[in-house]
Amino acid sequence: MSKLFVISAPSGGGKTTIVKSILERHPEFAFSVSATTRPKRAVEVEGRDYFFLGREEFEQLLREDALVEHEVIYGNYYGTLKREVNRVLDRKENMLFDIDVRGGLSIRRVYPKESVLIFVEPPSIDILRERLRNRKTEDEETFQRRMDRVAMELERGKEFDYRVVNDKLDVAIEEVQAIVTKHLSAE
Repeated sequence: MSKLFVISAPSGGGKTTIVKSILERHPEFAFSVSATTRPKRAVEVEGRDYFFLGREEFEQLLREDALVEHEVIYGNYYGTLKREVNRVLDRKENMLFDIDVRGGLSIRRVYPKESVLIFVEPPSIDILRERLRNRKTEDEETFQRRMDRVAMELERGKEFDYRVVNDKLDVAIEEVQAIVTKHLSAE
């Protein structure tokens, strides 16, 4: 059976780095590219990092029930296109998701048998705050909004199948890889 591996974490928690490592080890996995209305960052590529959509286009997809999950985060829409997930499942392939905690729980509601939810936790709020500041990708207002979500994300992360503490990145990567291997060998 195909698996949908969902990795979620608070901003700055290391999920994107872990996802990239898992994709390097499993190039056969499809990567779920989310759609968003947020502006593209200079380093991002359309269709690889996100599908960058206008607000009206995104709202049309909502009306058509064309999204597995969606969320408004920091004033921007984010969502997963059903057609992308179904295309991968129809081909009997596995997919890896790098999405927020609520989106991960939505994936499980729609695809309960296929989904494997992994929540990456920071070792502490202070370390998370430091990691996020060191990224230097957010202004003060955005930084504060991200920090304001952390308590909710940590609480909802308790609903995931697995929780991995990212104290040492290489150890966290190996823990996530072990979870992936376990589910692939169970097929």
